[in-house]
Amino acid sequence: MEYVYAALVLHKAGKEVTESSLKSVLEAAGVKADDGRIKALIAALTDVNIDEAIANAAPVAAPAAAGAAPAGDAPAGDAPKKEKKEEGKKPEEAAAGLGSLFG
Repeated sequence: MEYVYAALVLHKAGKEVTESSLKSVLEAAGVKADDGRIKALIAALTDVNIDEAIANAAPVAAPAAAGAAPAGDAPAGDAPKKEKKEEGKKPEEAAAGLGSLFG
């Protein structure tokens, strides 16, 4: 995907999208450029009007918020109750259980 982004950056900057310019942008971004992928992208873009392709691109719908219930599942007043925290544990006791995670 970074190859396409690099081509779009060049296009937006008004530069010609060539193998050498694409490689320069990728290397400046810290990407190890693959000559085969660069050649394939340049070949794929030869007859493409990038401005027209961007204008005709389908907008991507934003994903629904995580944890949002689909419409009709539960009335708004019936929100799930949060569990009570275990009180009375000292911080040392709580941290002792974490040791098992890290050996």
